Order: sequence, then structure tokens, then C-alpha cells
Amino acid sequence: MKLQTRAREEPDINLTSLIDVVLLLLVFFMVSTSFVRESEIRLNLPEASESPPAETEQRIIEITVTATGTYLVDGRSLVSSNAATLRRAILAVSEGRDSLPVIIRADAEARHQAVVTAMDVAGRLGHSDISIATVSNPDAR
Repeated sequence: MKLQTRAREEPDINLTSLIDVVLLLLVFFMVSTSFVRESEIRLNLPEASESPPAETEQRIIEITVTATGTYLVDGRSLVSSNAATLRRAILAVSEGRDSLPVIIRADAEARHQAVVTAMDVAGRLGHSDISIATVSNPDAR
């Protein structure tokens, strides 16, 4: 009995569907990636130096936000807690110098909007050196 062996056929691999999937993924990632930076925050980081900093008396504007949302500028309470009054008080204390640093001290129970308003008013007046600190009780300093 003579058995004949058939010649084996080489398997045929169809890559068409694989290429379609890869191209669709490529198009998806190209469309979903955004190349535009929506907003940036510019930070001025301190730099180390060999010599100790010179101790000069520099005027600092201190804005305190209490738990009730009232403002104190350099320890003096304002008549009202609106942005226009705060602006006038900062202008009076700074005497028009926008290079003075501003420290905003906020009570732990202060509303976020009151702190943002203080930052906004100081920023609109040209102050770029704004620091934020928190205190649990503004009278306990």
C-alpha cells in the first residue's frame, strides 16, 4: 500500500486588518493629543548664593483675611470688605510702589473667594511678589 503525502501549503498571513487597526490608532492619538498649553504659571524660584543675603529693611505689605472675610492691611481694619476699599488701602500703604512684596495671611476658616480677591487686587495693582500664609487666629501673632 502506497500512501501519498501531499505537499504542505505554507500558511498565508493576511496583515490587512492589522494595518487598518494600527492606522486607526495612529489617527485617534493624533486627534486626541493637544499641543497647545492652555495656561502656565510663571515661578521665580530662589537661587542659592555663596554670600549671606544682605540684611536690609524692606517694606512688606501684609494683608490679613479673617474668618468672617474682613481684611486688615498692615494690621489696620478696613471700613468694608469689598475690592475697591482693599485697593485704596493697598495703594495708600504702598505709596504707589508696586515692587513691594505682599504677604496674604488667611485664617483657616476664611473663604477661598476672599483670599482670591486679595490676590487679584494686589496683582492688578502691579505687585508680582505675592506670598500666601495661613494662620489659625490672626490676633495670635
